[in-house]
Amino acid sequence: MKQERVDPGWAWTKKYNISAGVKLGDTIHLSGNVAFDDAGDVVGAGDTYAQSKQIFKNIEEALASAGATMADVIKITTYLTDIAQYGEFGKARTEAFPNGVPASTAVAVSALVMPELVVEVEAVAVIGSG
Repeated sequence: MKQERVDPGWAWTKKYNISAGVKLGDTIHLSGNVAFDDAGDVVGAGDTYAQSKQIFKNIEEALASAGATMADVIKITTYLTDIAQYGEFGKARTEAFPNGVPASTAVAVSALVMPELVVEVEAVAVIGSG
């Protein structure tokens, strides 16, 4: 089995030389997603809910480019710079997964790659599992 790069066509993955993720067979491992729009500009600076909404939009786009849907997500890992904002993240997560959230881990971190970013989410999906 050979791995394939996940490429939703975002300008920022090229700009920052980052892989959106890797597909191996029917399994997709997405890199940590932050609240970038397609051009790489931060959406919702400092706003956990707005950033989480953008992140789940990004995850959905990345999965679609690899042949999967949000229903195929089996695990997410979330990094929050302020764990007190977990409720705002949780609200967006529930909206992103209306049929029930996947296995999830959330941890507090001191900072992310840019100071205006407050949340980052990694995802693992298995095509056809949803």
